[in-house]
Amino acid sequence: MHVDAQLVLEDLHIGYPVAGGFKPVVEGLSLQLGRGEIGCLLGASGCGKTTVLRSIAGFEPLQQGSIVLAGRQLAKAHQALPAEQRRVGMMFQDYALFPHLDVAANIAFGLRGLPRVQRQARVQALLQYVALPGLKGRYPHELSGGQQQRVALARALAPAPDLLLLDEPFSNLDVDTRQRLAGELRDLLKAAGTTVLMVTHDQGEAFAMADRIGVMHGGRLRQWDTAQALYQVPLDAFVAGFIGRGTVVEAAQLGLVGGGRVLVRPQSLQLDPAAALRAKVETVVFRGPGSSVWVRLLDGARLELDFGPGALPEIGAEVGLAWHDPVPLRFGD
Repeated sequence: MHVDAQLVLEDLHIGYPVAGGFKPVVEGLSLQLGRGEIGCLLGASGCGKTTVLRSIAGFEPLQQGSIVLAGRQLAKAHQALPAEQRRVGMMFQDYALFPHLDVAANIAFGLRGLPRVQRQARVQALLQYVALPGLKGRYPHELSGGQQQRVALARALAPAPDLLLLDEPFSNLDVDTRQRLAGELRDLLKAAGTTVLMVTHDQGEAFAMADRIGVMHGGRLRQWDTAQALYQVPLDAFVAGFIGRGTVVEAAQLGLVGGGRVLVRPQSLQLDPAAALRAKVETVVFRGPGSSVWVRLLDGARLELDFGPGALPEIGAEVGLAWHDPVPLRFGD
């Protein structure tokens, strides 16, 4: 076990009954998250990532496995603590602020067991923490999307949970605001020392926020690693094709000896008129200062290549391609 593990998920199996049987949603998921770390489950819709969050929060039962948080077992098969006893905070996708309560009352909602003076002091401290000290009397509809997110964060942190769960925290924001707030939210959470598990379908958000990222597909965790390791050392062809830009193709399509599949990143190949590997240029997109060029190999595989400033091949031209990376990354058959 991770020496400083705050969250330990062991062999989670989650699903629901259907006519004539049982439909699995998550199968055999295991991971550990250290105290104060930000983890992220990354994957497309339907991969099971939100189901994992709901199970940790106490909204979905386990068929198998266990959930341990801060040394306490929250759940195992057919036995679980109620959600309100788990010390788990959750910030929902739509923030779920109460429209009839002002900012201060929204933040104080989870502090109803505290004496009034302590509750007010905690709310004021959190307003300072999320940089909204003058907005305690505002209502949610009077706030921007970024301000609503900060209020939702303050409300989730108010009871000092052992773990904070974030469900697609930037989905309601425009692209520019997402990029700015991802860095701000990470800084806030790191300053608080909060342990966080979030889910998203957006790689940019995952890379900007998380210390460790789990790529999910078909209810299974394919790899749990740092962003750099996922990009540079993917464990299988799915992760290789999913993370970053790149295409996984059969080695034989690239004229390479031996079986298996090869990851082709946009920087993997370069133009070489004398190269045996031939392709036809289909699309050229200027990105400033360089360009992206889509080519199709003669056997049909389509690849994206990056080019720096300078002359570019014409659309429809046949070009030769040589490996820029000395040793292409391969995966088994």
